[in-house]
Amino acid sequence: MKIAIFGASGATGQLLTERCLGAGYSVTALLRRPDNFAQRDRIRVVQGSAFDAAAVRETVEGSNVVLSVLGARSLKKEDVLEQAVPLIVAAMKQTGVRRIIALGSAGALPDSLKKQPTWRRWIVENIVYKTMLKWPVASQISQYATLSSSGLDWTMVMPPMLTNTPGRGVYRIDGEALPRNGSKISREDVADFMMSQIDSREWVGKGVYISY
Repeated sequence: MKIAIFGASGATGQLLTERCLGAGYSVTALLRRPDNFAQRDRIRVVQGSAFDAAAVRETVEGSNVVLSVLGARSLKKEDVLEQAVPLIVAAMKQTGVRRIIALGSAGALPDSLKKQPTWRRWIVENIVYKTMLKWPVASQISQYATLSSSGLDWTMVMPPMLTNTPGRGVYRIDGEALPRNGSKISREDVADFMMSQIDSREWVGKGVYISY
């Protein structure tokens, strides 16, 4: 199995890289600064930017599955997903790669909080999503729109707040909305769930919420 990873240098991306290598998969990662990546000698490295169509295509070509854990590094307007995801989708179509599993967030869809208590939903939708998370949420909305209209075999995994705590191995998944009172989940569990989707068709063409 050949896996292309975008965002491999991030916290979740490093976990995915380790798991792919542990599973015996061949990994290609697009990295801006390969010298800073601990696993660089165990993978195929494409040096470049996710905003460079040629580098994106080189990363995707020949792979069976694309894993994307790209995202903003701050709460500012960075447009990482707005720029990079369309390039990944285009490269996949050009090279005949069908499967992509992308990390999103619980704010990507307007009804994502419909199972939450009314007071919590109001606070998150009217304060959190419109102030400090305004631009990250806008990026996730864009990513979902791009993937859902791509015609590819896509899955977007949509957690709430990610933590760096050890994984529990037990969590809730829901195809309709964020599970009630779900507020966080470990990156380790998210990485494990994304790995489980490589050989699964259950959530193809869908977004799936995951939380404790």
